[in-house]
Amino acid sequence: MYPADLVKPMREDLTNIGFEELHTEQEVESALSKEGTTLVVVNSVCGCAAANARPGAKASLVNEKKPDNLVTVFAGVDREATDKARGYMIPFPPSSPSMALFKNGELVHMLERHHIEGRPAEMIAENLKDAYNEHC
Repeated sequence: MYPADLVKPMREDLTNIGFEELHTEQEVESALSKEGTTLVVVNSVCGCAAANARPGAKASLVNEKKPDNLVTVFAGVDREATDKARGYMIPFPPSSPSMALFKNGELVHMLERHHIEGRPAEMIAENLKDAYNEHC
C-alpha cells in the first residue's frame, strides 16, 4: 500500500478533469453496469503512468466523441476495486497502468501496459480517440 500523500497528486491528475475514483467492488460493479460507454483507467505510481498514461487519457478527451463515464482505480492502493475492474478486463492479464473502454458493460477496447510504456502520450490519446469514434 502506498502512502496517501504520495498518491494524492496522482489521483487528482485524473479526478480534477472529471474521473470518478472507485474504491470498492460495489462501486466498480455499479460503474460498469451503466448504459453507454465507460473508460476505466487503472492508475499507477510508475513513471509510464505519469509520463504517458495519465497525459494520454487526458488528451484523449479533446475529441468530439468521448465516453459517457470516466472512472479510475488505483493499483497498489485500492486493491479490491482494482481486482474487480481487472476481472472485467479478462482475457487480458493484469497490468498497470492500463485503460479499458466498455460499452454497456462489455469490454470493447483495451490498452495494456505494453501499449503505454515507451509510447508518447499523443499516441495513446490517438489510440483512445479512435476507440471513442468507433464505440461512443
